[in-house]
Amino acid sequence: MDTAAVQARAAGENFPVASLLFPRALRPHLRAVYGYCRLVDILGDEIEGDRREALDELEREVGACYGGEPTWPVMVELQPTIAEFGLQPEPFLRLIEANRMDQAITAYGRWEDLRWYCVHSADPVGRLVLGLLRRDREPDLVEASDSVCTGLQLVNFLQDVPRDLALGRIYLPAEDRERFGVERLDRPSPELRSLLAFEGERARELLSAGAVLRERLGGRIGRGVGLFARGGLAAIAALERANWDVFTGRPRPSRARLAWEALR
Repeated sequence: MDTAAVQARAAGENFPVASLLFPRALRPHLRAVYGYCRLVDILGDEIEGDRREALDELEREVGACYGGEPTWPVMVELQPTIAEFGLQPEPFLRLIEANRMDQAITAYGRWEDLRWYCVHSADPVGRLVLGLLRRDREPDLVEASDSVCTGLQLVNFLQDVPRDLALGRIYLPAEDRERFGVERLDRPSPELRSLLAFEGERARELLSAGAVLRERLGGRIGRGVGLFARGGLAAIAALERANWDVFTGRPRPSRARLAWEALR
């Protein structure tokens, strides 16, 4: 898949809005990193054929970025960014591993198990952004970034219950489903609304670490990074306004709401 096609898939997401608060010179590098993140998800969720083999090939392309010449357009665009900022391979490889997990794991028993998945599927994105800011070796920033990224991933799980179920995946821990008496995820119920509200509070607590990022980074960049967390909080608010109904639509904040959050 070429770079333009991957970037087009991201047109309606929060990342492009937040990136407008970053210095102009940094935005192409943000797009390169985000293009990679989208590509991994496309290979893990959507392509026809052997997805494991596609992910293996992407891992070889990552290796080529560090000691050779990648051939996929998205990776060709990413290689100069890796070199300029000294980005480590681990976050890129963890994202691939998360999608390998998706090929083998259909549900999670405990929150700790799902959190470990998020360590691979979500936290690397924030660490790459910190790498572009040359701040990825500051433990307090990394901890706050991991918290926000996991919170954002959890919000996506709440928004996408029907979509994930159609893919044969359940990202609501079994222990929590049992606690709230949720027996089915394919239709609305008071029990499911209570469960989603509970997980929403968990996500809100995780996203509160966005204040640390905003304060420590400061300025427009601090606001840009903080906007990721504020976008997640706005999505929770949209879910609450919809009374946690994720079946008649995908509750999400509008682009105008995100722009307002950026200006606050």
